[in-house]
Amino acid sequence: MLSELHIRDFAIIDELHLSLPSGFIVLTGETGAGKSIIIDAVGLVLGGRADPTVVRAGADRALVEAVFRLDPAHQAAIRPILEREGLEGDEPDLLILSREVRAEGRSICRVNGRAVTLAVLREVAEGLVDIHGQSEHLSLLRVREHVHLLDRFAGLNGLRARVADLVARVRAVRRERAGLEQDEQERARRIDLLQYQIAEIEAAALRPGEEEELADERVRLANAEQLSLLLADALRALDEGGEEGRPATDQLGYALRALEGLVRIDGSLAPRLQEAEELLYRLQDLADGLREYRHRVEFNPRRLAEVEERLDLIRRLKRKYGATIAEVLEYARRAAAELETITHSEERIAELAAQEAHLLDQLARAALELSACRREAARRLAEGIEAELQDLRMAGARFAVDFRWTADPEGVPITPEAVAAAGIDAGDFPLPARVGFDATGIDRVEFLVSPNPGEPLKPLTKIASGGETSRLMLALKAVLSRVDETPTLIFDEIDQGIGGRVGAMVGEKLWRLTAPSGSEIAHQVLCVTHLPQLAGFGDAHLRVEKIPLEGRTVTRVTVLEGPARVEELAQMLGASGESAYRSAEEILEEAGSRKQEVGSR
Repeated sequence: MLSELHIRDFAIIDELHLSLPSGFIVLTGETGAGKSIIIDAVGLVLGGRADPTVVRAGADRALVEAVFRLDPAHQAAIRPILEREGLEGDEPDLLILSREVRAEGRSICRVNGRAVTLAVLREVAEGLVDIHGQSEHLSLLRVREHVHLLDRFAGLNGLRARVADLVARVRAVRRERAGLEQDEQERARRIDLLQYQIAEIEAAALRPGEEEELADERVRLANAEQLSLLLADALRALDEGGEEGRPATDQLGYALRALEGLVRIDGSLAPRLQEAEELLYRLQDLADGLREYRHRVEFNPRRLAEVEERLDLIRRLKRKYGATIAEVLEYARRAAAELETITHSEERIAELAAQEAHLLDQLARAALELSACRREAARRLAEGIEAELQDLRMAGARFAVDFRWTADPEGVPITPEAVAAAGIDAGDFPLPARVGFDATGIDRVEFLVSPNPGEPLKPLTKIASGGETSRLMLALKAVLSRVDETPTLIFDEIDQGIGGRVGAMVGEKLWRLTAPSGSEIAHQVLCVTHLPQLAGFGDAHLRVEKIPLEGRTVTRVTVLEGPARVEELAQMLGASGESAYRSAEEILEEAGSRKQEVGSR
């Protein structure tokens, strides 16, 4: 939910900090006091249009910062975006969005204190707040969301998932088939290339580790003369001797015999005798190892040329097919598999065609079942919304869900018999032989509304704005509240054109959105209102007023409780005296009784 809102130098607001609780929050005050300005500020921080005229006169920039507390579901939804952009905060349930608008026109967006693009800000903010009335952040007006809302209302997630899985499998089969059905000349060229590459690698008869062995052998061959001289010197010194004197093994042998005599006299020198024996054995092993190495050192220019040629071949193959011999051999394996597939492509194409037809048949049945369930749910949704509209003084208003199928030669086969078997009444709508589909199925869903009796149903996105729209949104929210995952709902002057009796009903409905029963989702609701009957249902009451300060007009917000709240409701009634105060108290008492009654059920 939206827990804090900080606004600075925005329109007539110089500095404002609001701590917002959960539940139903009402904002009241005279026209022009700045209530809608606060809502506009929220819209700005969610990614709305930045107009430099919002910067307060005399200031160089306006700032809006919003702090959200996220439940686990929204943390999981937003986390991938934050991780992708490197925007993780210190606390996983805390999200801070800010927007700075400068007087010269620049706009700076930040998420958790780091600058981001406007697109990223909007992506992060989407789904956190719905502003109903004077803002574009209205999920119910996004047609692409209608099918998801309907499916959640009907509890069709399992069937939706089955349809989406079939769609993914159809697309995978089609991708493989399209790859095999490429141009015949291209296939022939590809076959020739693969055959050449495989033959080239196989002819080389490569083996893992060969390059390292050849490199070592090349070192020995290229330095054979120097290696021989150095080996001869080392062996003469160690074991063979020469004109310069006895070798080290002979000298150590003399020392060993002397130590044996010493030990016979003084047994405490026995460890030293053992050390001398071990040194002699190690010198002899060293000499034997060097003699063995000398046998592998040869003057062989022809072999050196062969090794160089072999290493050059390996280098050329690595440039073409991989960084190591293992990667070259793996390339050959993949090439052979591709060649096998292409060579037998006709058989595989036939297999894929049969598989695609089978999957499309399964998809058609599942999509029709999903469509039938949606249509039944749409009927129940319409009944619920029309009942809500009756309470909101929109008697005669109608709601419906429009279902459309689009023709697509690559779509699923749909027959009149299959449609009838699914229990779907297609009416006079001509059935295409094949119907387009996506991961949601075959239905193109859109909500339709007729606000007034006698008017035709029109798309929800094209109905009139104002209180009529807001009340319709409220009716939709009331019915869809248990499936709507938007945590914070803001209604700007939803009471336009309605009276006190209906205002109390609207207030109760808004409050119910914050305190649902059963499996419904609890929302935080903010409402700008001029009706005391509506305001009486607020869990928190904020009065917005503008006051003169040092020759300027500024907006201030006061939390009202007790007598201050009664006084505000009395002023909203437009009356004065004891009777007005009593009426205001009765409004609060009645609202409290209704809330207690609903809460005890």
